[in-house]
Amino acid sequence: MSAETSTGQPSRAAEAEVVDLCRDLLRIDTSNYGDGSGPGERVAAEHVMELLHEVGLQPEYVEGFPRRGNVVVRVPGDERGTAERGALLLHGHLDVVPAQAADWKVDPFAGEIADGCLWGRGAVDMKDMDAMLLAVLRDMARTGTRPPRNLVFAFLADEEAAGVQGAQWLVDNRADLFEGVTEAVSEVGGFSVDLDGQRTYLLQTAEKGLAWLRLVAHGRAGHGSQVGTDNAVTRLCAAVTRIGEHTWPLEYTATVRQFLEGVSEITGVRFDEDDPSALLATLGTTARWVGATLQNTSNPTVLDAGYKHNVIPGTASALIDTRFLPGRQEELMATIRELAGERVDVEVVNESVALETEFAAPLVDRMRAALEAEDPGAKVLPYCLSGGTDNKSFSHLGIRGYGFAPLRLPAGMDFAGMFHGIDERVPVDALEFGVRVLQRFVATC
Repeated sequence: MSAETSTGQPSRAAEAEVVDLCRDLLRIDTSNYGDGSGPGERVAAEHVMELLHEVGLQPEYVEGFPRRGNVVVRVPGDERGTAERGALLLHGHLDVVPAQAADWKVDPFAGEIADGCLWGRGAVDMKDMDAMLLAVLRDMARTGTRPPRNLVFAFLADEEAAGVQGAQWLVDNRADLFEGVTEAVSEVGGFSVDLDGQRTYLLQTAEKGLAWLRLVAHGRAGHGSQVGTDNAVTRLCAAVTRIGEHTWPLEYTATVRQFLEGVSEITGVRFDEDDPSALLATLGTTARWVGATLQNTSNPTVLDAGYKHNVIPGTASALIDTRFLPGRQEELMATIRELAGERVDVEVVNESVALETEFAAPLVDRMRAALEAEDPGAKVLPYCLSGGTDNKSFSHLGIRGYGFAPLRLPAGMDFAGMFHGIDERVPVDALEFGVRVLQRFVATC
């Protein structure tokens, strides 16, 4: 049985409630400061539990750390489809990055609707997808729909701090929840961009790896009045400058090359491997994301040294955010160590893998078909995400991950700027579109 009505169209019940579901999630503050000081996801996870119990489902609540709630529920599907393809994981994270209310036009945790958009921290990252998944899942439960393969829905904690207390903890401690899962679908893919008047949806089939590093420079401690010939602060500053100003070479992975060649075909702008700036310019604000996938990156983010004005410290430290292309982690680390120089230690604070999977895949074909059914004439291209998702954690279980949170966006919308940005918002009709697409996808997955 499919998730469609007898007319072949997606059920409107899910579409009718998705905005309210999203608004209620936005009103629950799940800010993740990365140090355990935030409110956690427990309240939001308990809210999700109530929504699923309401329609007769029996989800499991899992909390590996205080207040860091996760919700997982399995939906039995067709036995033959499951035997052929395994189970499919559809997951979203419940935490959000912090927001300073004084910077916003609206209260970031009020869930206001204005100018055709739903505003709030998490509107696109990623309580919109959480709401779409909940709407689809609740409709399946109400109608008794049996999907074409086993499905696992997961609503997770701590993604904004690399999933250490969320997805990664579950992978390490509750892998049984994902038994039989072979593929996964999550955030930052399936959204539309305007390419020379042609609406084009970007499916995420790759993402860069992450290495958060700490530099520790060593010198000789002493009185601030002395001649400083072995100063840890100046040594650190020199290292940070070299790393921050380093020009990484352009490299085109299979996904990025396929994407840029597709953009070139649509726009008629030539793909110049030596200088792709003209082609990137056709992407508008999305170029910020795509441009970062043409090379490794290294950005200093935090400096820390000393404790008194007239004391020369013996050590000084800095945090560096580095992202590497698939297959380029060793190259990046070797370069960082060389740039850091003598008497500067390079410590790995956190790291996670780069991912890349095939665009020519049956699951992608079903995503494309669902998009094209709701938006005939649209184009679909693969792309690489410059950031990361919880798919990194699930990859350790052998699960192939894709980004597919479908949104039909107005041309010119700075979608990339919504992520972790001020005045984050999602168009109401984009949420409704996304639910229809996800229903079609789940009905054929």
